[in-house]
Amino acid sequence: MGKQNGKVLVVDDEVKITEVLQAYLENAGYQTEAVYNGKSAVSMAEKWKPDLIILDLMLPDLMGEVVCRIIHQKQDVPIIILTAKIEEEDMVRGLQIGADDYIVKPFSPRNVLARVETVLRRTQKADAEEKKRYLVIGDDYITVDFMYRKVEKQGMEIHLTPTEYKIFELLVKSPGRVYSREQIISYALEDEFDGFERSLDGYIKNIRRKLEPEGKEPRYFVTVYGVGYKFVQ
Repeated sequence: MGKQNGKVLVVDDEVKITEVLQAYLENAGYQTEAVYNGKSAVSMAEKWKPDLIILDLMLPDLMGEVVCRIIHQKQDVPIIILTAKIEEEDMVRGLQIGADDYIVKPFSPRNVLARVETVLRRTQKADAEEKKRYLVIGDDYITVDFMYRKVEKQGMEIHLTPTEYKIFELLVKSPGRVYSREQIISYALEDEFDGFERSLDGYIKNIRRKLEPEGKEPRYFVTVYGVGYKFVQ
């Protein structure tokens, strides 16, 4: 079996349409499942956890707009609407309810495949950026939002001074890497403060006091004797 690019759920009450789309998607390396009504779509989305859903709006039991809302209440999955509704108002409404793209029937299967690939690339890139933004340390013990420079310990926001935060950020972004005292000084104050080396231990002590679990031995911010410091995840 070739490379699997992801899981796509196809929702349409026309069997021929689901068969054509599944054939194209599976040939391109996607796993697929097909269902033919709204209730089955909601159930399958929750059970199978697809990476993307192709959703017809005109289903025999629930309207596609309703299905889209229900699914998005439970999980964050990209949805491409596939429908015979051609009015601009329908398209706008579809996008407003959270669809990531809108394809009108009749359609080209190659075009649908291209749209699937585009939406998945976009959402996967967004997911990767989101993961870079956040860091969780020690089973939710410490959480970090790098975009807003926000650090929390067991749900309580912790204030770090600008210098403390720069040292903290340098260490936690490279778990296991040993930074020399000179490297930390250069990053935190850009060599502007000659006396900083004597104060470095004090800054590390403050970071530990604010963020380490109780106990004398540091758990996360560890001294490497004769060299400097490292962060242990």
